[in-house]
Amino acid sequence: MSVEGVYFITFRSVTFAQRAERLLSRAGFRCRIQRSQRWMAEKGCGYSLRLRTERPEKAVVLLRQEELPIGKVYWQRENAGLEELVL
Repeated sequence: MSVEGVYFITFRSVTFAQRAERLLSRAGFRCRIQRSQRWMAEKGCGYSLRLRTERPEKAVVLLRQEELPIGKVYWQRENAGLEELVL
């Protein structure tokens, strides 16, 4: 059984993040664009989508089907730390 969590999907530009937000919102995901945390931005990812879902892999599949170039995917742990996921 999956548990709802908070995930961050990073993008190199606000344009890609906006396209991703529109796509995922139409698909029923709750998400919003935000500036990436400083350490993420240093790796070339200036914007991210904050996504609350039980199925982060489904969101990633939709983004890839639309050929949106995503950066990395992170899961926010209960202690507020972030863990990179490979999806």
